[in-house]
Amino acid sequence: MLEIKNISKCYGKQQVLKDISFTCEKGIYALLGPNGAGKSTLMKIITTNLKADTGTILWNNQNIYENSSAYRNILSYMPQQQGLYHGFSGRMFLSYIAALKNIDRQRAKQMIDEAIKAVNLGDDIHRKIHTYSGGMKQRLLIASAVIGDPKLMIFDEPTAGLDPEERVRFRNLLCEIAEERIVILSTHIVGDIEATCEDIAVLDEGSVIYQGTVTDLIAMTEGKVYTAEISKRELEALKKDYIVTSMLTLGNNVMARFLADEKPFASAKLCEAGVEDAYMYLMHTERGELGC
Repeated sequence: MLEIKNISKCYGKQQVLKDISFTCEKGIYALLGPNGAGKSTLMKIITTNLKADTGTILWNNQNIYENSSAYRNILSYMPQQQGLYHGFSGRMFLSYIAALKNIDRQRAKQMIDEAIKAVNLGDDIHRKIHTYSGGMKQRLLIASAVIGDPKLMIFDEPTAGLDPEERVRFRNLLCEIAEERIVILSTHIVGDIEATCEDIAVLDEGSVIYQGTVTDLIAMTEGKVYTAEISKRELEALKKDYIVTSMLTLGNNVMARFLADEKPFASAKLCEAGVEDAYMYLMHTERGELGC
């Protein structure tokens, strides 16, 4: 169990985290929020790469700073931006990571082979990293994170740079590895949450504005999501009064999906809410920007 208790952090006069508290148990726990919400700072604190100004983090009831070496042995972290040794081959890089984790060679080889298969790098693993595409580098970093059978895995924006097929593969991998460990997924991509997570915390401007299940978050928005086919001219007026969550062009018209507390006009049709609708409703409600 990972317990985050009353974590706050300032950079100079700017407070980037404000009294953050939540608990993670086995499975996937998502941190969702816009860029600048404080997600990456919180990840760095959880991984002991940054010290909080106030608050405590416990792993199985033990303060992580009192026995940081033991804590790091069960931890794997994939940061949003990470340097790679471009003169290394992919396999050489994974062998280097295994050595840093003090894994013996025989066990490391098996783990590396399994990680390569999981992220579908195949024969590309023997190429130099400087020849990799952005998506391949991301897959290599994911492979490095799963080596060593960590009990706590933290991924900061892991699907950035992945194409749709790679993103689906990563989501499936997450679900498999989360069966016996805690996985924290920090992202601003709502689709990643919808496909993999049930437990979620939403951060905005350094504060947790929602903590609970995805199901309950969606339930908050039921009865508030509408669609309507309107002209492009009408769309501009609609956007002034309502939060439009998606648009599909249909010739001279647009199929708009938007948020409203009640049916705004005759042609609007109530539809089922999704995670993206719920997230937009939450964010704009919290900021007092929801004009519906």
